Amino acid sequence: MNLLLTSLKGKKNNENIIISGSKSESNRLLILQKLFPKITIENLSDSDDSIHMQHALSTKEETVDIGHAGTAMRFLTSYFAVNEGRETVLTGSDRMQNRPIEILVNALRDLGANISYVDKIGYPPIRIKGVRITKDKVQINGNVSSQYISSLLLIASKLDNGLEIELLGKITSVPYINMTLSLLGELSIKSSFKGNVIKVYPKKDINSQTVVVESDWSSASYFYSIIAVSEIGSEICLSAYKEQSLQGDSSLASIYNHFGVETNYGENFITLKKIKETSKETLEIDLKNAPDIAQTIAVTCFAEKIACNLSGLHTLKIKETDRLVALHDELTKLGGIISITNESLHLEVSKEIFKNISIKTYNDHRMAMAFAPLALLVPIIILNAEVVTKSYQKFWDDMKQIGINITDYQR
Repeated sequence: MNLLLTSLKGKKNNENIIISGSKSESNRLLILQKLFPKITIENLSDSDDSIHMQHALSTKEETVDIGHAGTAMRFLTSYFAVNEGRETVLTGSDRMQNRPIEILVNALRDLGANISYVDKIGYPPIRIKGVRITKDKVQINGNVSSQYISSLLLIASKLDNGLEIELLGKITSVPYINMTLSLLGELSIKSSFKGNVIKVYPKKDINSQTVVVESDWSSASYFYSIIAVSEIGSEICLSAYKEQSLQGDSSLASIYNHFGVETNYGENFITLKKIKETSKETLEIDLKNAPDIAQTIAVTCFAEKIACNLSGLHTLKIKETDRLVALHDELTKLGGIISITNESLHLEVSKEIFKNISIKTYNDHRMAMAFAPLALLVPIIILNAEVVTKSYQKFWDDMKQIGINITDYQR
């Protein structure tokens, strides 16, 4: 599905949008619910990733295919490793079979897990024979995807002796580790995070409990971008959000002050309002704790004709696509002057935005959504636009609501 996006001229943004629950929180809670069945989850994410996770946790089939769902691949690797007596082949899409899993597999093997590679060493598909794990100490690099660490934390309380994880080197995406630990805390699972050592204590059972998932801050980023490129006075109300959020991407609220966007908190909602023009100063920011919003920020800077230096992006190379290369290629097509390293992105001030450019999405939901706000400025074509369902089922419907005209595009 290819879509042509144009602006509905004269429409001022003033809408109320309801966004599905956080994919990050939902997928963590789905694993915990399987380990502790007395948990009830409300406002669960309707993303493809969470749908894949639910199917994987309910199926009795030996082969479990999670498609493009990277979070599911990491979390399920640990879950199936401790599912005693069950043998599972965990696989995914072609891209998933080229996303590394070796660091997590090695950590689980060090604990006594029985995991082997079906094809290429270090990558899915993997064969997992569930066993009882009694070892309680493991080391893992801290500068890799935090999902590897969270994967271990989610099963830790069900191990006989709990688990102590020593993080080696610099630690990446600490907010996502803290999100996992906070969710454990909501379930009365005791843990500690001191220095580079995390401990989770064993827990046999929990009392019946309902957990309400906060809406996804990554999904909110596209509306921050929309307000940033809109006229002063434009505003959008988003629900359901909390001022004290577990999600690292909630840093959007302070980052987008640079673009003249003010965030006001209400009872489980936020209102975004354009109160002044974007600062023309170069945006310098380290996104190691919130790499998923890098694409949105880079596109917003390009749209607002300001320079940016974004760092802490080394994990973007192992996402649904190499997001740094993808950003470089697509922004260049639009007229951007951009350079990248393995962990950073540097954008110069743009002179113009080329019209009617076709944006490749590389099977990456965030590529489609990050570029969509440009339609308020110039006509733009999003190729394979259906990829948004990975994290945001009704994205295109919500884009129509805020003033973007969407039609099918035939190449």
